[in-house]
Amino acid sequence: MSRTFFIVGPTATGKSELAADVAREVGAEIVSADAFQLYCGLDLLTAKPDAATLVKALHHLIGTTPLYEAMNAEKYRCAASRLISEIHLRGNLAIVVGGSGLYIKALTHGLAPLPESDPKLREKLKAMSLGELRLQLAELDPKTAEKIDLKNRRRVVRALEICLLTGKPFSAQRPRIAVSHSEAARGVFVFRDREELYERINQRVETIFERGVIEEVRAAGATSATASQMIGLREIREFLAGKKSQPQCIAEIQQATRRYAKRQLTWFRRQTIFAPLNLSFLTHNEAVKWISLRILSEAETRDD
Repeated sequence: MSRTFFIVGPTATGKSELAADVAREVGAEIVSADAFQLYCGLDLLTAKPDAATLVKALHHLIGTTPLYEAMNAEKYRCAASRLISEIHLRGNLAIVVGGSGLYIKALTHGLAPLPESDPKLREKLKAMSLGELRLQLAELDPKTAEKIDLKNRRRVVRALEICLLTGKPFSAQRPRIAVSHSEAARGVFVFRDREELYERINQRVETIFERGVIEEVRAAGATSATASQMIGLREIREFLAGKKSQPQCIAEIQQATRRYAKRQLTWFRRQTIFAPLNLSFLTHNEAVKWISLRILSEAETRDD
């Protein structure tokens, strides 16, 4: 991680454009840490960097995974680690950019080995109501039940599945943080004042509808359980099925995205040691310069 720099933060902050300009300034390559931009297609829905942004620097792990394929933090860690090693062998700096906290932590701290999903057990758990799953998880692993997002059925099922397969609480299997390893990770946590961030989110949702996100979703094929978690996918499919109006669909996606951004802000403030940078107080060029100088300064310190 000593030759890797992280730019992390909530959705709609402007990370993609910022990272591309920084990478061009310092001669780096970008590795995405966005759980949904990994997927092929649905470029508007997942807010992938546009063509003008992508040409500024070499980007990796954007649009590389079929929508029908399931992804997880360990698969991401293996793919990203391999790419980072290749970037370093070319003599370049790797800049990891994204807002998927677990994927980022998988790189900075590693992951404990966990069992693969068991098809028979998974089917049994899928047949249970969310309330039943929550109760069983609370009985087997109260610590995880207190911390996990109990509204996220997929996460509740996975935590419970691990408890049942291993005979141990999921919380007991989470990796301990290796301080020496985490200190090797350098980066910046970018954010904006909440009012500005929410305004950017609302505008972005309106823009993707203007640019054709409905047709994009209509044309999408089968999606895995992981890909189906994309914010907006369920809402647009319900609109296409005639279950809600377009204004209602837009409003629900805006609200869901704002809530997601709020969770991201909380996570990054608690989980990372990266330097905070409020982009509301800087122009884009000032932010690029500030981060570029920080990267170059740390590189000089490391070489010394």
